[in-house]
Amino acid sequence: MPRPDPGFSTRLARSAEEVEAAQHLRYRVFVQELGSDGPMVDHAAQLERDRFDPYFDHLLLLDEDRGDTIRDQVVGVYRLLTEDGAARIGQFYSEDEYDLTVLRRSGRRLLELGRSCLAPDVRGGMGMYVLWSALSDYVAERGIELLFGTASFHGTDLGALAGPLSLLHHRHLAPPDLRVRSRQETFGATDVLPEDRIDRAAAMRAVPALIKGYLRLGGYVGEGAFVDHAFNTTDVCLILDTARMTEAQARLYGAPK
Repeated sequence: MPRPDPGFSTRLARSAEEVEAAQHLRYRVFVQELGSDGPMVDHAAQLERDRFDPYFDHLLLLDEDRGDTIRDQVVGVYRLLTEDGAARIGQFYSEDEYDLTVLRRSGRRLLELGRSCLAPDVRGGMGMYVLWSALSDYVAERGIELLFGTASFHGTDLGALAGPLSLLHHRHLAPPDLRVRSRQETFGATDVLPEDRIDRAAAMRAVPALIKGYLRLGGYVGEGAFVDHAFNTTDVCLILDTARMTEAQARLYGAPK
């Protein structure tokens, strides 16, 4: 059960120690809880990390009542990659999975989101809204217009995920000017179930909470899914156009801290 909401605070990581605290929470969630792995995962130190980490900003959600160390205090993280960061490393993280040509050619300011997670006992409370509010400030300060990134379903069995993936395709597919496409020939337009064969209630229950949150904000999904065997996930690419958000959606996105 979620504990009573503490007095959260947020900030960008400002030291190697704080980045490692973010990587430690990611290890607890993605490796220990969800069974992912990778060539740079440090099991001895319990750090989930990759070659992109030095180029991202790391947004931290803190609960300082948890303990005296930053590892104890970090209860939520977001990884944020600007176009400048992507230029330094030579790509966006998502480009290993999705063709981002339509976004890159849009002439609009881009921000990639990734590795979002919360400590288990923080889920279901205000933690994600506090993170979103901090993200909203980050976006506004930098004039970001398009946010995007991959979000995951647990597991790699496309048959088991046919309902929710098909529902996202029929109800939330991005318009052509934002429609990135999976680099895998899997679960594209020819793979989805007809809409009248989908149990919509069950399919929506199977959609992870983070994806539902972006849909409530007016987000879209790209074409197709990407099976990531290393992470034991099936990924969709989410795109959020800040100019298309309604006033109500914008209020949700910028919920009070």
